[in-house]
Amino acid sequence: MIKREIASTIEEYLDIFPVVCLVGPRQAGKTTLAKMISESKDSIYLDLEQSEDLLKLTEPKLFFSEFKHRLIILDEVQRMPGLFAVLRGYVDTNPGAGRFLLLGSASPDLLKQSSETLAGRIGYLEITPFNCREIDELQKHWLRGGFPRAYLAASEKAGFIWLKAFIGTFLQRDIPNLGINIPALQLEQFWEMVAHSHGQCWNASKIAANFGISAVTVKRYLSLLESCYMIRQLPPFTANTKKRLVKTPKVYIRDSGLLHTLLRINSFERLMGHPILGASYEGWIIEQICGGGANTNITPYFYRTHAGAEIDLVLDTPSGLIAIEIKRSLTPKPTRGFYSALDELNCNQAYIVYPGDDIYKLNSRTSVLPLQHLIPLLRESVSP
Repeated sequence: MIKREIASTIEEYLDIFPVVCLVGPRQAGKTTLAKMISESKDSIYLDLEQSEDLLKLTEPKLFFSEFKHRLIILDEVQRMPGLFAVLRGYVDTNPGAGRFLLLGSASPDLLKQSSETLAGRIGYLEITPFNCREIDELQKHWLRGGFPRAYLAASEKAGFIWLKAFIGTFLQRDIPNLGINIPALQLEQFWEMVAHSHGQCWNASKIAANFGISAVTVKRYLSLLESCYMIRQLPPFTANTKKRLVKTPKVYIRDSGLLHTLLRINSFERLMGHPILGASYEGWIIEQICGGGANTNITPYFYRTHAGAEIDLVLDTPSGLIAIEIKRSLTPKPTRGFYSALDELNCNQAYIVYPGDDIYKLNSRTSVLPLQHLIPLLRESVSP
């Protein structure tokens, strides 16, 4: 069993909020984690995709009253959106922390319903697939991604067979279950097009023209995949400078295994010879730094001007801006544009992330270090 980094945070939230909502993509490990937490608490677990468990909530207030001294875990809670109003009334008349743990696969309606009815009573946490702090084999994690069944598969072939099946299930079952009516084939083709744009600035008009749909539909599809935790839109940092800035977001497939599956890259050898190599590595690093929303004190951006100044990742923190450049080289050399961007943003803290093992300084404000050493430093610098 791989220990999940977010487990202790869930325990902290259960000591503060009456309702804790754990959201994230299917198969990221929500249910396994909730059952591990339940072993240390007096709890009851219901899976709302199972008809027998749904029947138990025919009279939800009565059910809650019968188990009022136990932690009630409700899995796939978006299947019963009317439950949120009941939860609000119940926790108002039966106050106390740690009453409910809700698990939800990505659903736009899930956050909307709970934010409208449980404001001030609920704490949200996002769980991602395995991150690089939870596993030992970084190269395998980059290739296969972090979904437990892909990462832990007996072979690369088995891992990619599972990822392909996951994509099919997501398109053919999960999206319709969210009440969204989009043909699975059309959304899969769009998703593949996003994969080919991985790490690039998003050009909705060009995508719409190539795909034969309207720009409005492109925006809808992109927002859907983002709300389902499948993609990340990294916004540009639009500082108050006199420079002409790039103002469109970059798009990334959040899980590197899904990216490689969509692009039919099923081995490390094939990845090494693919044009997506650099962008894949960049996106993997960015997701390890930003994924999961574990640190709400940072807001991620990228920075680029039309004159060529550029930073891969800019973290806006309470202590100032932190610049991060990503280089897949054992002898990383930042470009002149990187240093120009640091000057333009008046940024005095910069890191170059690379695949080597050593840590050293390039100058007074720029350090070179591996990913596994960067994340603890970031947490220290932005902790409240």
